[in-house]
Amino acid sequence: MKVDTNSLKKIAHLARLEFDEKGAKKMTRDMTQILDWVEKLNELDTSEVEPLITMSSEVNIMRDDVVGEHLDHEKGLKNAPQRDSDYFRVPKVME
Repeated sequence: MKVDTNSLKKIAHLARLEFDEKGAKKMTRDMTQILDWVEKLNELDTSEVEPLITMSSEVNIMRDDVVGEHLDHEKGLKNAPQRDSDYFRVPKVME
């Protein structure tokens, strides 16, 4: 499968990426190679292979979600690095 310029522009727009001409050519070539590799994997017979659910052998033990004791404002804000009256003060992240 070959990635064309229009497909790359759409993908770049969705991913909020910008490329110069040289970068766009390299990305087109790299993405084409990746898709070719995935196509090669489709040639393998995987009918006898169990699906992989997780890479880890550990098991999550989930507890029931029950209502318990809650923190009042003072206890919740006790160790806050900065506070403003009854609220946490956090750095501004968007302008």
